[in-house]
Amino acid sequence: MNTVTFPGLGLEFHLNRVAFSFGDFHIYWYGVIITLGCVLAAVFCVKISGQIGIKGDDFLDMLFFVLPGGIIGARIYYILFNPGLYVKEGGLDLKACLNVHNGGLAIYGGVIAGTLIVFLVARYKKISFPALVDLCTYGLLIGQIAGRWGNFVNAEAHGGETDLPWRMGLETAQGYMEVHPTFLYESLWNLGCLILLVVILKKGLRRFDGMIFLLYLVCYGFGRGLIEGLRTDSLYFFSTALRVSQLLGFASCILALGLLLWKLKQHPDPADLYMHRIQPAEEAKEEHGEEI
Repeated sequence: MNTVTFPGLGLEFHLNRVAFSFGDFHIYWYGVIITLGCVLAAVFCVKISGQIGIKGDDFLDMLFFVLPGGIIGARIYYILFNPGLYVKEGGLDLKACLNVHNGGLAIYGGVIAGTLIVFLVARYKKISFPALVDLCTYGLLIGQIAGRWGNFVNAEAHGGETDLPWRMGLETAQGYMEVHPTFLYESLWNLGCLILLVVILKKGLRRFDGMIFLLYLVCYGFGRGLIEGLRTDSLYFFSTALRVSQLLGFASCILALGLLLWKLKQHPDPADLYMHRIQPAEEAKEEHGEEI
């Protein structure tokens, strides 16, 4: 049981990590929240898939590979930059590597692995990778928004000490501390990113396939870079003082911003979007009575 307070707001929560149990088998709230986030992401992406030119069925097919692949990628990334917990007597402790009950997933590893899988699925299905990854971006953000509340239940992913009015009080290995609720910062930042990207899609401001994904890298990378600097549980670049996610966040932001500006300077024609290119082909198939 974790007790989390917000002294400046007069709030107190008593949080049990376990949602329910079957004998000695426990279902944790973290997993429940992540699953709920995945369901909401899938429903939302299927709903807007037609606005990007991707069939809902193709997106759902992709999920069967992206979800497990993303989890594996997130775990490998965490192990790679936290070897002290998994290398025993000169060898890799496979049992520890497979034990995820105590956490140990890093979102950037999931994003990297997931993007690679999306690319392979797009190639296999012969659909536009930039368009498909644009659609997936919305689902990714919804999953990240939900996932940070799993961190809240676990009383983890918090920052250093602060006296700000919205500070969060909790028991740590160093005793009671009042800290930055960085889980909340990131969840709200991601919500703002999602709203921005939804508005861009709804207003028809998407100029080229891949634009949504690049905007995600710019916005999320910048926000994550700032927020990561406040956290106390960062992964570091091997034996250096560089925070991996902070470095990757700012680097991806700068690189994506450069690509975005370069592409926009070419004045891309929205008529070249995949959704417009695929429509004539589908209409031709319908005219010939072919299955689509």
